[in-house]
Amino acid sequence: MLRVPVKKLKKGMILAQSIFNHHGASYLVKGQPITTSYIQQLEKLGIPTVTVTSADPNFQLMPPEDIVAEETRADAIEHVFEAFQETEHNGHLDVDMMENVSEKIIFDIIDRKANLVQLTDIRLHDTYTFGHSVNVAILASMLGMLCHYTKRDLQILTLGALLHDLGKINIPEDILTKNTRLTNDEFNVIKAHPLSGAKRIHVMEHELPKSSILAAIASEHHEHIDGTGYPRGLKGDKIHRYAKIVAIADVYDALTSERPYKKAYTPNIAHNIMCNITKGQFDPDLLKLFFNNVALYPEGTVLKTDYGFGIVKKSVFGKTETPIIIVFADLEGHHIEPYTLDLSQVEDGNKKIHLVIADNELRHFIHTLSFDPSVYLQQ
Repeated sequence: MLRVPVKKLKKGMILAQSIFNHHGASYLVKGQPITTSYIQQLEKLGIPTVTVTSADPNFQLMPPEDIVAEETRADAIEHVFEAFQETEHNGHLDVDMMENVSEKIIFDIIDRKANLVQLTDIRLHDTYTFGHSVNVAILASMLGMLCHYTKRDLQILTLGALLHDLGKINIPEDILTKNTRLTNDEFNVIKAHPLSGAKRIHVMEHELPKSSILAAIASEHHEHIDGTGYPRGLKGDKIHRYAKIVAIADVYDALTSERPYKKAYTPNIAHNIMCNITKGQFDPDLLKLFFNNVALYPEGTVLKTDYGFGIVKKSVFGKTETPIIIVFADLEGHHIEPYTLDLSQVEDGNKKIHLVIADNELRHFIHTLSFDPSVYLQQ
């Protein structure tokens, strides 16, 4: 897969990520061929880049399936938007609607449990909160399922994840959408959202099932295992287990999403940040389980390895650091007879990966080779 500036898109390229507005409506759905009118629409929306499955518009490669259907994601975003609006205006929540959203997410994840987390979606900066809440719910539900939670426990966890940022409706829009560094005062406003979200949930305790757990998720999802989080600096077992799960999902989605002030990190970089750079913030067992089910190198990613350049053909649960690749060029970048290599079968296979080829370099590399290695993925 390749991230391409909108101005360099070509008619026929296949979109690898859906693009949503805050109502859950898809501006474009992944798997669609790009048309001239789509390119014009993307330019009008101010979206600078999109991910496509291949640089060759004649090669109709479909994106890998994610852990939920696009319809489920779109419906969930729409309903979360409506729920947040209702809560902001009259202090009430359509609990039945939110539970139905949770049910549908859980059903999809159970139905698609063989799928890894792949590239998800693109959200416009002023609609980030709603798409983010849905992605966090999806990721938290997946992790809860991996923990073998009962369906009822999954429902509470997923609902809590959908509502984890409810307190953000108290934050002024200009702070939420600011595209430069926050001042200390502005960051303190942001840091108030866990407790204000928990307070709103407590007010609705007669409407919400297990409201004390939902409130704990809202108030504790920014706490860290080592006590360095906020708002109360809780440590270890003082943090609710569901909040520990939502914390992992929350940070992963934030890192891998594009914001006005930063580019999206690739999944392998997010993995390194969460497992090494911020080591101590997350429950290590939950973190390991989470990344066992996330494609650190999504299908179509081009890697430089000890064996040369390869394109990721498949990632497997529990072996996400060592994908199956098709090696197509030597270390100097000269084309060779392609062959398949399972890095999990190689000693220290994860250490054989040097780097992910960045989008700008990959476009140049494809131009130099005069072909796109993604053609090997259909074989």
